[in-house]
Amino acid sequence: MTMELLPLLAELTGSVSLGLAGTGAGIGVGLVGLGAAQAVGRNPGAFGKILTISIVGMALAEAIAIYGLILAFQGN
Repeated sequence: MTMELLPLLAELTGSVSLGLAGTGAGIGVGLVGLGAAQAVGRNPGAFGKILTISIVGMALAEAIAIYGLILAFQGN
C-alpha cells in the first residue's frame, strides 16, 4: 500500500510547490507594479528609470516561479 502511495505523494508535492511559487511570484509582480505606478504618479519625469527598475524587479519575482517549476519536474 505504501509503495502505491509514493508516486501520488511525489506528484502532489510538485503541484503544491509549483502553486505556492506561482502565488508568490504573482504577489511579487503585483507589488512591483503597484510601487511603479505610485512612483510614476508622484514623479512622471522619472518614468524611464522607474520602468527599468520595475522590469528587473518583476523578472526577479518571476524567477521564483521558475524555481518552483524546476522543483515540480524533479519530483516526478
